[in-house]
Amino acid sequence: MTRAAVFDIDGTLVDTNHLHVTTWWEAFRQAGHRVPMHAVHRAVGLGSDDLIAHLLGDDRDKDEDAELSAAHKALYGQYFDRLPPLRDAGPLLRRLRDDGWTVVLATSASGGELSALRRAIDADDAIAATASADDVAQGKPSPEPVQHALELAGAPAERAVFVGDTVWDMRAGRRAGVRCVGVLSGGTPRADLLNAGAEAVYDGPADLLASLTASPLA
Repeated sequence: MTRAAVFDIDGTLVDTNHLHVTTWWEAFRQAGHRVPMHAVHRAVGLGSDDLIAHLLGDDRDKDEDAELSAAHKALYGQYFDRLPPLRDAGPLLRRLRDDGWTVVLATSASGGELSALRRAIDADDAIAATASADDVAQGKPSPEPVQHALELAGAPAERAVFVGDTVWDMRAGRRAGVRCVGVLSGGTPRADLLNAGAEAVYDGPADLLASLTASPLA
């Protein structure tokens, strides 16, 4: 029976979370909103609409949401040609493929952003499928992205592990009924990941690869 290794991308395989913090902060600043960077950082991992709602509240001018999202996309797009992969991200995915796992990505990215992230990882030969923001009605912490990834892999929840770097990832994975592994490379504290449902936490892809035989992905 198929086993699925489902991976978030931003902060998990590619070192982009702080680029998102800076570009969201600037998008908010340009629109006249003073949002602290630490608050933006804790919201990274949510889809654009949910991130804006989380940070500005339900009483915001919702007509401004599309403009904010477009500003962030334009600012972040300046980095597409140099997004830095986290160490051993590609080798980790290839090792899992060679060990018999079906590797699927589950991300809130789409379009050109997703293409840039996949170029940064440089492991398309190991990736069986991708569940992107275009494929689901709700993003994390809804379980829908993880559930769709399992459908693409053809694997049941009990034979899947989801690897992510935010509390939103851990909550989505738990709601989907899969085992969850956290990584610290996105900047979320270990305790927060464990409290949100992580079974184990590693420094990043390189640490997980080095510890693979004793991990939930053994």
